[in-house]
Amino acid sequence: MKTLDVITIGRSSVDLYGDQIGGRLEDMGSFSKYIGGSPTNIACGTARLGLKSAVVTGVGDEHMGRFIIEQLAREGVNTDGVKVDPDRLTALVLLGIRDQERFPLIFYRSDCADMGLTEDDIDDSFIRSARAVVATGTHLSHPKVEAATLKALKIAREAGLQTALDIDYRPNLWGVAGHGEGESRFVESAAVTAKLQESLHYFDLIVGTEEEFHIAGGSTDTIQALRAVRKVSGATLVCKRG
Repeated sequence: MKTLDVITIGRSSVDLYGDQIGGRLEDMGSFSKYIGGSPTNIACGTARLGLKSAVVTGVGDEHMGRFIIEQLAREGVNTDGVKVDPDRLTALVLLGIRDQERFPLIFYRSDCADMGLTEDDIDDSFIRSARAVVATGTHLSHPKVEAATLKALKIAREAGLQTALDIDYRPNLWGVAGHGEGESRFVESAAVTAKLQESLHYFDLIVGTEEEFHIAGGSTDTIQALRAVRKVSGATLVCKRG
């Protein structure tokens, strides 16, 4: 009996958006608080569309961790897979909107709670209770969280679940851009490309922007990048151009 439609795995954070639209982060006087992180957003979005969704992530045993859990519950997202980590803090992101092209942001994610997920946090029966599993690229960037993500994907494949990847490429979260480059969407890295390509065969669906397919395919030519991804994966490829 399937009790869930989709389980997402990966990042969760408290996103603090500057209220002064058009200003620099340096000049912000106030912020509005939201939950964020690609897997968290997907879980909330699918719940709003009427699906039974859950997220596997980690939060700190503190105020912001409780905020994420409570907000997920308000959105109708199952929180059984949320690990409360007493040793790590909830991830935090500061964001702003300068104009239509510039969106400055700073990630505070050093050894954060969602990066503390391990294989022990992946419950076999919980994964099998869903129809689909959605993973994100950031949680392939470090060995422990990669192992947790791959365990979930292997269970999903064995159980005949559908699997999807949101490439979710943030260069500074892979260590190829500095802390002040949170807005950066693309930095070439053969190491990142190789790491992503090791796992692409696990997925039935791969979704990303052109820049994200550039990193997955190892080419800044979109068609060549898509062809490179196709060589290592039979997944349906969805390339976003906006």
